[in-house]
Amino acid sequence: MINDPLSNVPSPGRWPVDPQSDVDVSKDRIWIDGCFDFSHHGHAGAMLQARRLGKSLLVGIHSDKEIMDNKGPSVMTLKERLSPSTEGLHELTPKGSVSAVDACRWSTLSIPHAPYVTSLPWISHYGCYYVVHGDDITSDSGGEDCYRYVKAAGRFLVVKRTPGISTTDLVGRMLLCTKTHFIKSLTQVLSGEEGSGNFEERRRDGEEMKQRIRDYATNESGLQPGPVVMSWNASTSAMKDHVIEEPGVFSTMVDGIHPKPGQRIVYVDGGFDLFSSGHIEFLRQIVQVEEANGRNSQWFEDGASRKRIADTGEDYGPAYIVAGIHDDEVINHWKGLNYPIMNIFERGLCVLQCRYINSVIFSAPFTPTVEYLTTFPFGAPNAVFHGPTSFMPLTYDPYTEAKKLKIYQEIGNHDFQNVNAGEIVQRILRSREIYEERQRSKGAKAASEEATRRREVMEREATMHSHS
Repeated sequence: MINDPLSNVPSPGRWPVDPQSDVDVSKDRIWIDGCFDFSHHGHAGAMLQARRLGKSLLVGIHSDKEIMDNKGPSVMTLKERLSPSTEGLHELTPKGSVSAVDACRWSTLSIPHAPYVTSLPWISHYGCYYVVHGDDITSDSGGEDCYRYVKAAGRFLVVKRTPGISTTDLVGRMLLCTKTHFIKSLTQVLSGEEGSGNFEERRRDGEEMKQRIRDYATNESGLQPGPVVMSWNASTSAMKDHVIEEPGVFSTMVDGIHPKPGQRIVYVDGGFDLFSSGHIEFLRQIVQVEEANGRNSQWFEDGASRKRIADTGEDYGPAYIVAGIHDDEVINHWKGLNYPIMNIFERGLCVLQCRYINSVIFSAPFTPTVEYLTTFPFGAPNAVFHGPTSFMPLTYDPYTEAKKLKIYQEIGNHDFQNVNAGEIVQRILRSREIYEERQRSKGAKAASEEATRRREVMEREATMHSHS
């Protein structure tokens, strides 16, 4: 039986991730699991809420076969969803892999091949008492609740599901080629001036979005300040290309941890649409390059480390990485169709939760001009990085001025360089019939899952009433 909870327990020494011996179970060790197909901020939001419930977060990732058996094909392979690549990173760098899970700032450890139906022996082996999931129901191929065993054991906690975003929603945008998710001006949406509904509804939605940005701009605990979040305000023409050059205005949306003494300011920019292993490996390699520079300059020598701790109270890495994110209109201008698949708010949250990033700039210009680079709030960047391929067809080189300033650097070829929004959309379209059926099946399953959720709510209400 596929989902027998005892049939897929590894034999001693065969667990997919160390430790191989059982860990003492603690309520401070939280388990969350899922497919974590192409990344979106709903995944990160669930991990953030789970991380806040304990002191470490272990994330189980289902295999391609488990996903196929229970919900249909995944878009990303397990290798793309989880590809170990921590080699070469210094101990000051938060460890992770190309996996969107490990790249999430709030994830402590990822565990591949986790069973689709959450298993008590698995979570107990890794020392987790509680399992966390959103307030939606997830069912297996037989229509049964995937969390039935941990619920029966009283080891299940519910967090709020992130509204308006899911893998199913994103696949729908690709199949239907819609643009209704586009945001014209993020600052106007956040202030309630843009959006659907009346002003009070728009204002409420804007406040909820601002709170989500604040939540994602936290450190590894999910509770203390983390990345600095800014926006750049200029004309649409200045954002789109190089014809009109404006200094623009930087505004702080969320204050956080600023660059420390001696850190190099590193700038990257892009659309970061359907934030995936291609983006993550690019960012990870930037960290690796900067750490190599640090080793050459004796950054990691004991004396230098002791001085940083004496001066600031902590040690830190040699680079402070700032990511600029382009507006929806800018990306659509260059790529066309209904790109970006994720709007700027969604893409920004995906980048913001990444452990390789120290600051995010919303509405960054497509061309980092001299005026833009030299008016940086943190000081002019020491380096501007770009990846090995360009997703968007260009008619000019946006990095001409960075090259003139001799701060331009390229990351070389890597295994995931072609995993971008265009590739993901093509995978969906190549298997259009399969995914359309999956969307229909998801609708049918959703009705059953909603009925189960309503029943659980009614049962809880009945229990509370009987105790009152």
